[in-house]
Amino acid sequence: MKLLPEMLSHADPTQVAGLSRFFKTGPGQYGEGDKFLGIKVPVTREVVKECWRQTSFDELETCVTSEFHEVRLAALLTLVEVFRHAKRSPVGPGMTQEACVDFYLSHTAFINNWDLVDLSCYPLLGVWLLDKDRTLLYELARNGKTIWEQRIGIVSTMTFIRNGQLDDTFAIADILLHHPHDLIHKAVGWLLREAGKKDKAALEAYLTSILPGDPSDMPRYKQMPRTMLRYAIEKFPEAQRQAYLK
Repeated sequence: MKLLPEMLSHADPTQVAGLSRFFKTGPGQYGEGDKFLGIKVPVTREVVKECWRQTSFDELETCVTSEFHEVRLAALLTLVEVFRHAKRSPVGPGMTQEACVDFYLSHTAFINNWDLVDLSCYPLLGVWLLDKDRTLLYELARNGKTIWEQRIGIVSTMTFIRNGQLDDTFAIADILLHHPHDLIHKAVGWLLREAGKKDKAALEAYLTSILPGDPSDMPRYKQMPRTMLRYAIEKFPEAQRQAYLK
């Protein structure tokens, strides 16, 4: 089966309006202008499961640049599958793990909503960088051309957290501590919360210490946006959580 026609065959017009609202496609919203086929994520995953072995980079190029959100998601989930299996051997001509990473990084302009970022970056980019230099993620967080590239910078560290490596999450959180966008606040808070699940004391030390070089002498938790803090301390005992919030 071919990925694109298989995705198109699952279009459900009755779901389009709801998905368009959910992913904020109205004027001035973060997903402005995006188009939907009305395909839910579990259906997309099933299509990817059936199609990824037969999908080439040429077809991924067609899909990841599609005007339809779900087709772009299908391309990214397929790329993750190809990447995962390419660790043992390429699944097609030239389809190595490194080629998958290069493809991903050269198409970030089309990874343009939070679900597209969150479902693809850490199982691909995070895994790739687990035993490599991670400067790339700092550059994305600091100088990303879009909020989505910046979000890739922080969310990719989920793989490090799951492997007990928290330093990059805290360091990249510092880069984004004063970011103006709510979607970055949520992402940073989410990753801090995940770091806290691994090491609560490390998260508390991060929150209560002062950002290096900051003349304000205010601990991080007093500086970060309210949403970021709420996400970060969500799993704390209620009394402790309220103490931070007050």
